[in-house]
Amino acid sequence: MKLKIKKVHPRARLPEYAHPGDAGLDLFSVEDAELKPGCSRLIRTGIAIGLPEGTEAQVRPRSGLALKHQITILNTPGTIDEGYRGEIGVIMINHGRDSFFIREGMKIAQMVIQRVLRVEVEEVEELSDSFRGQGGFGSTGI
Repeated sequence: MKLKIKKVHPRARLPEYAHPGDAGLDLFSVEDAELKPGCSRLIRTGIAIGLPEGTEAQVRPRSGLALKHQITILNTPGTIDEGYRGEIGVIMINHGRDSFFIREGMKIAQMVIQRVLRVEVEEVEELSDSFRGQGGFGSTGI
């Protein structure tokens, strides 16, 4: 299966797997930016993608940035639909106490390509019973 990539910025870097067997492709910034504590901003990657039919891309945080700097991604995982052809941007947020500086070429996120299951929506009067029932937030204990 092939993922088509178009550079929309001259210094864009193609996504890449860091290690054999990795699920996520690293995404790289094409800009320098400061993320102040408590603030978020869109960081450009300089690429657009053409996903294979029946797939989506999920943009996810990098665990090292989260652990070491409290930097993560809003709306995670961010979904890129098969038909989207615009530049991929990553909405990053700084939950830390110090400013964090993103540099051009820095790994800022990872992108996982997944198959999509499409369903037919059917309205019903009742749902079947289940063991869990309506138990929601915190219903399974600590």
